[in-house]
Amino acid sequence: EKECFRALCCKGPPPARPEYDLVCIGLTGSGKTSLLSKLCSESPDSVVSTTGFSIKAVPFQNAILNVKELGGADNIRKYWSRYYQGSQGVIFVLDSASSEDDLETARNELHSALQHPQLCTLPFLILANHQDKPAARSVQEVKKYFELEPLARGKRWILQPCSLDDMEALKDSFSQLINLLEDHEAVRM
Repeated sequence: EKECFRALCCKGPPPARPEYDLVCIGLTGSGKTSLLSKLCSESPDSVVSTTGFSIKAVPFQNAILNVKELGGADNIRKYWSRYYQGSQGVIFVLDSASSEDDLETARNELHSALQHPQLCTLPFLILANHQDKPAARSVQEVKKYFELEPLARGKRWILQPCSLDDMEALKDSFSQLINLLEDHEAVRM
């Protein structure tokens, strides 16, 4: 009994993981809340659409991401930029199986985020979600349609396919983002 207690007590605190403040944007229905809930090991069944914004601390082995998720409805999107200040990185979620109209709206929103003065130098993780749906466009199609190569040249960005079914791939995408964040913060120091 005592041995066990000592082992727990005397190990000392684990090294502090760095924390990064991120903003998560994307149209309503793109799956932002579900993806973040699943990363936090919360049940996706309890997910409701985000109407204002919500903050989640998403734990990873080597970092904690404090993600400010902004609702994606038309009437909220115009206020997104009010919440950008202090962000160290951006997660943009798009529904790769959405209608042409929604895809175009998502493209415009992503373009304005990539060019926004408070975000333009930050690392971006762009998630092409709902890859498990039959209508999903491939990452190549998304990259071409969103004109990412010319627009994001010289920026630190990652475009990854994802779906709720493939948590390994999602975690891998976030590991890549954490690497970019570490590099970015090191350069800023």
